[in-house]
Amino acid sequence: MIILATEGNIAVDGKVRKDYKYPVGFMDVITLVKTKTNYRLLYDVKGRFGLTKISPSEAEYKLCRIKRRAMGPKGIPYVVTHDGRTIRFPHPEIKQNDSIKLNLRTNEISTFFKFEIGCNVMITGGNNIGRVGTIVRLEKHPGSYEIVHVKDSQGQEFSTRLSNVFVIGQKTAEITLLKRHTYYSIIQEREVRNSRKPLPVDEADADE
Repeated sequence: MIILATEGNIAVDGKVRKDYKYPVGFMDVITLVKTKTNYRLLYDVKGRFGLTKISPSEAEYKLCRIKRRAMGPKGIPYVVTHDGRTIRFPHPEIKQNDSIKLNLRTNEISTFFKFEIGCNVMITGGNNIGRVGTIVRLEKHPGSYEIVHVKDSQGQEFSTRLSNVFVIGQKTAEITLLKRHTYYSIIQEREVRNSRKPLPVDEADADE
């Protein structure tokens, strides 16, 4: 991997990186230039980073969570994303905690997804990291953490802090996910192993 990087054969978010220590993080697109294969870096339900293979068309964009919206010098509005990008003149409806679909070639926002009840989300921190589901309820606690209640594809409901929630689409995910983002307890996994049946996958992956 070090040799591939130093020879300029690895691109991150569409830009060739020759520093083999260059950091990559959640939602980044990694491209092997010679083989023209693309991967997206996501979390699994164990909290580990995992690579999922994506198509060339999907490799042209990434989802970014809006961490802050503010007004800059001369009254120019801008937003700051989870990966440290600053984008000027965003759509007026884009607010904090929303997600944008960023074109990696033009660095422009192609569309955005509102943080609201019913949207599709992935958890990026806490005990439920890596799980995917739909927002069913929001709890506001003035002076404390806001809590989001999420229901996954198996009907299991769980809650987490607002800061751990990343919108990945309105009704369905706009990205290719890993094979399984649904949490199963140790007992459930043991029962499946004893019955010699594979763990069920999410409906979206089953259709593929």
